[in-house]
Amino acid sequence: MPELKIDPHTHSVVSDGTDSPAELVAQAAAAGLDVVGLTDHDAEAGWEEAAAAARRHHITLLPGAELSCRVKGVTAHLLSYLHEPAYGPLVAEHRRVREAREERARTMVSKLAANYPITWEAVLEHTGADATVGRPHIADTLVALGVVQDRSEAFTKLLHPSGPYYVRHYAPDAARMVELVREAGGVPVLAHPAAVKRQRIVDDNAIGRLAEAGLAGLEVYHRDNPPAQRQRLLGLAQRFGLLATGSSDYHGQGKPNRLGENLCPQAAYEAIVEQGELRPL
Repeated sequence: MPELKIDPHTHSVVSDGTDSPAELVAQAAAAGLDVVGLTDHDAEAGWEEAAAAARRHHITLLPGAELSCRVKGVTAHLLSYLHEPAYGPLVAEHRRVREAREERARTMVSKLAANYPITWEAVLEHTGADATVGRPHIADTLVALGVVQDRSEAFTKLLHPSGPYYVRHYAPDAARMVELVREAGGVPVLAHPAAVKRQRIVDDNAIGRLAEAGLAGLEVYHRDNPPAQRQRLLGLAQRFGLLATGSSDYHGQGKPNRLGENLCPQAAYEAIVEQGELRPL
């Protein structure tokens, strides 16, 4: 039997994607995927709509979320799969991070407004009804205003962590988030851990400590992980007994990433399903 086509890391308008959860699932089915993961930032609000669409399109939904955290001052993103979304401590962290994101976004817009014709009201027009405002929504507003050509240019020129308009926000310790995901019955996987062009990356020792805390895997096959870094991550996965996953990190029209451009090996997906508290939908 051929391997299932599995893309376990995508985003909808619930966070910073441009498709509704139902539209995203329809796109995944049209792309020939067998399994798609919905992993909006610090949110599970899209699961129900996506699950209903998955049933209509005869595709499997892997429910999850992408959680913001930090490792020794380095920003990291943790994919959590098949966790109980109502687990209290995890819900509390979601809320705290979303509130911090919005406060950060307001401050960044205020700083940008000193030099560009951007307002908070304009940013809200580019934000989904249930979404927390983040840098991608600010980027979309800058594109609409003609300040930059696309999201990528906005992030490179104006919203980059080294730029004058960037503002940090609260993010919990990654090891603690790994523990919370496990307590919630979820399966934690470190997202795009070698995206060297974005920012500083999590080092080998830190990944080892996350493995000790309960990390299940590393997202190896991702467009932002260069080939040499993929080999490094595969070595770390073998060294620490971690799964090696892959994904598109699809955001709809918000980024160039295309559904299915990188896939998750079926054996890794099956291991995630075996470890998770919930079942795919």
